[in-house]
Amino acid sequence: MKKTMLKCAYAFLVTSGILLAQGASAQDKSQSILLPSYRVGPFAPNGIGQANAIIDYVRLLNERDGGLNGVKLNVQECETQYENERGVECYERYKTMDSVGLPGLLPLSAGIGYALYDRANADKVPIITPGYGRLQGAVGSLFPYEFPIVGNDWEQTTAIMTYIANKVGGFDKLKGQKIALVYLDSAYGKEPFPVLDEMAKRYGIEWTGYPIAASAMVEQSSTWLQIRRNKPDYVLIWGWGVMTPTAIKEAAKVKFPVERLIGNWWSAAEPDVIPVGDTAKGYVGATFRMPGTEFGVYKDLEKYVFGPGKAASDGSERGTILYNQGLYFAMLQTEAMRVAQKKFGNGPVSGEQVAWGLENIGLSEARLKDMGFDGMVSPIKLSCADHAGGGMLRLIQWDGSKWTAISDWLSGANEFSKPLVQQSAEALAKEMGRKPRDCAAAGG
Repeated sequence: MKKTMLKCAYAFLVTSGILLAQGASAQDKSQSILLPSYRVGPFAPNGIGQANAIIDYVRLLNERDGGLNGVKLNVQECETQYENERGVECYERYKTMDSVGLPGLLPLSAGIGYALYDRANADKVPIITPGYGRLQGAVGSLFPYEFPIVGNDWEQTTAIMTYIANKVGGFDKLKGQKIALVYLDSAYGKEPFPVLDEMAKRYGIEWTGYPIAASAMVEQSSTWLQIRRNKPDYVLIWGWGVMTPTAIKEAAKVKFPVERLIGNWWSAAEPDVIPVGDTAKGYVGATFRMPGTEFGVYKDLEKYVFGPGKAASDGSERGTILYNQGLYFAMLQTEAMRVAQKKFGNGPVSGEQVAWGLENIGLSEARLKDMGFDGMVSPIKLSCADHAGGGMLRLIQWDGSKWTAISDWLSGANEFSKPLVQQSAEALAKEMGRKPRDCAAAGG
């Protein structure tokens, strides 16, 4: 069965024209972008839409603009099945497919990102992880090729707790609030711990963690019986894949109010709620990319990609959280390449040059509007020192058929979270023997 699925994935790549000859030709001024997708395996429902969106957006740039300043972009897709080893294999196989090397990489998996940090740092290839990855990478002076753009789990936890504080009347009213954290038992799932510990010290919240093993994501009954006994005020969900819809279903069984379930931005997409039907109605989640098709980029996609029949996606994917996420991810990488061209010339750009482009990217409201992303995402500005960019999130709620915003854009990058990130980055860098760059000399 697995071999059949792999053959189907391979057939998709061939028929959609994504398997391309290795090596960009200097004559035709083209450049390849590696897409380590996961169309096969247990996480495929979360991976297919975003992969198709990345392909569609690159195709839009080629069809509408002729690429980036005359440089045609080729997507080289490599199936990882969301497995770290396969992700590393993809990177090693294709990192020299162009003479300039990879212009950065969107690993689309925290695990693959972690597995590649040291290799990519040696190769001077930026690892771009919007909303995930090693949070210490936000301190660019210490981690020059790591870009956890938008923010990290500490900032996300801070923003979600800000939402809860607003609901109860302010941070001074948080004392005694009981918070449960249902988390995937992994480094990713444990990321909120330091913030919740600090919130407990400062504001008097009481929090309890409930780990869910990756091998038992659909076996959560005992966890939710414990939650029923402990009677928390809110439950935060730090999951991925089938873990989240299972949690929503189990919460309903113990009659926990669905509107007091808050999923992080990896537990708040259509595959998390649609499988459980009406049970998910009222579920709340965080997001850094809004769903919908009303954004300007969709008009150009319709004209140059969807209408002419050149899309990798189908109509059911468009406008979803994960499809819009793929559009955003592709925009971030290609915009960094465009910024790099302004300094280094209108040709293929290296990873080192794209790292400079990322550190000098400025996605203002005006620039987002120019590209058709205003309203979908918040403005960000990166620098040598700041590889996250001060991105923000919104809280959204599932009404049974679509997501609706229930908060303004909230920032978690503040005097509460920033010192935690800085201290952690400095400690990790010291452990690794890294010394800070001079960001003043680097121009930021």
